[in-house]
Amino acid sequence: MRPSVTALAALVTCGSCLVGPRRVASQPAPATAASPSARFHALVADRYSGDSAFATVAFLDQYVRWPGNRGFDASIAHIVARLESAGYVREDRAKRADRLTYRVERYPMAAPAWEPLDASLSIVGEVIPVLRFSSNRNMLATNSYATPAGGVTAELVDAGRGTAAELDAAQVRGKIVIADQSVGRLFTEAVVRRGARGVLGYSLPDYLEKEKNHTSIQFGGITRDTTVRSWAISLSFAAHERLREALARNAQRGGAALRVTVNTEVRWTRNAVEQAVIAEVRGVTRPQERFVFSAHVQEPGANDNASGVGAQVEMARVAASLLREGRIAPDRTITMLWGLEIRSTERYLTQDRERAEGVRWGLSLDMVGQDTRKTGGTFLIEKMPDPSAIWTRGEDRHTEWGGRPLSKEDMTAHYLNDFVLARALEHAATNGWVVRTNPYEGGSDHTPFLRAGKPGLLLWHFTDHFYHTDGDRLDKVSADELRNVGITALVSALTLTSADAATTTALIDELQRAAIARIETEGRLGLEAVRTDGDPALQREIIDTWAEWYEQALERYTDLEPGGPSAATRTHIAQARAAVRAAQQRAVAALP
Repeated sequence: MRPSVTALAALVTCGSCLVGPRRVASQPAPATAASPSARFHALVADRYSGDSAFATVAFLDQYVRWPGNRGFDASIAHIVARLESAGYVREDRAKRADRLTYRVERYPMAAPAWEPLDASLSIVGEVIPVLRFSSNRNMLATNSYATPAGGVTAELVDAGRGTAAELDAAQVRGKIVIADQSVGRLFTEAVVRRGARGVLGYSLPDYLEKEKNHTSIQFGGITRDTTVRSWAISLSFAAHERLREALARNAQRGGAALRVTVNTEVRWTRNAVEQAVIAEVRGVTRPQERFVFSAHVQEPGANDNASGVGAQVEMARVAASLLREGRIAPDRTITMLWGLEIRSTERYLTQDRERAEGVRWGLSLDMVGQDTRKTGGTFLIEKMPDPSAIWTRGEDRHTEWGGRPLSKEDMTAHYLNDFVLARALEHAATNGWVVRTNPYEGGSDHTPFLRAGKPGLLLWHFTDHFYHTDGDRLDKVSADELRNVGITALVSALTLTSADAATTTALIDELQRAAIARIETEGRLGLEAVRTDGDPALQREIIDTWAEWYEQALERYTDLEPGGPSAATRTHIAQARAAVRAAQQRAVAALP
């Protein structure tokens, strides 16, 4: 999820310590006995296997997965095999009556697919390597080339923070450069522009707790350069310190040059094909309308994002089982995508205008399986843009991924935020699962939905002390967490795709309760702000904006009943909106 700028530029166009996203204890607890999703929750929870989802994560975790390479293709083949064993039929072989179908889309790649095979970094004269691919599979930057047989041995020079002035002063031509800089930028400046043999980059954010996780390396990438055909290596904290200490020792001994040897082995696959899998549980009466899930396959981590793939594969199995048993018969279609982050989802939403018009809801599964005791993260629902992304206060917090303040024009009023939160809380009531939210930040497969004017959410975890590092392996994944997220996601889809008038009424009531709770919270926060010299006009604006947002979100429930809203539903929405306005008036009146 959410790759670094260097990794983004190097390979694909794609989009994850919790600072404290909003705790949801203040939300009204769902009344599970009367919940509009209670029946689906019981069905899914009875069948969803965290161990089964975990098995798919384990399979993908064997590989460094980038589009078109062997690991990516093996992962696609695994997904297809699991779908077929669950009863999904390839589209070109499906009969009209088949409701479980899949297809594999293939897109020729302009550049060869890249796969790291081996790498090492050693100090000349020392027996133990500084880094080895077998223990640090993120060390080699994407798009690096292989060294000649026997590797490259050259003087190591220190370029400080890798600025232009420092690189010029270090006279890097023909040498290997170490700098506290991302490998992508360092490669361009030192190798491409100044003739260095290769670079060793060090750039790790503080939330990775690098002095504790001292061998972790975040993956990075360089621009593919068919002229220079060189390489870049990212350093862990331990490797960085060891090299710096060796340089200092040599300087103390009279300035003898420190020489290092780098070996890299990679595979380039020409005429590679980027693959994506699309599976569907076809709706009975309105199959052209869809709830769309997306889980990206690429990236080398277990949580990011083998966990999203595994959770979604198990969701597909459970949905197929329930359909075959006659336990579910959704009116609308449930679509599941596996492919390249952002790009596969964007293609789905832009290639076919008629298909895109039928997309009603989108949900991204990204980093969903964390063992939070080990990673430091917590489960989060990243909301569509709502007023918490303008005024982030109270229990609302952005994560360390980061988010910029939005404006009112960026808001997307919709019921999906509170709807999915309620489904998560409903499941959490059975086992104490910790559920939190964060304001919109972007960067994963929910963003294409929003760009296309569709409601879209992200289910994820952050902060992850192993985010994008080679410490993100299978031992950081929890089968129980995969189960929690998978149940929440599938129950959400089944509830909306199967909704009738009674369900719609219950969901309107649910959203009304959430709206009033939020307005009351904002009223209390506003009162506290005014008492500490806050601007009363601003506090009124915040309350008014939330009320307007929820009124519009309630109005969006006119899209839920198949065939359009009944008169009774329209009346119920109007009554709920009136209740929200009354709460707004009470909150504003309470301000000084």
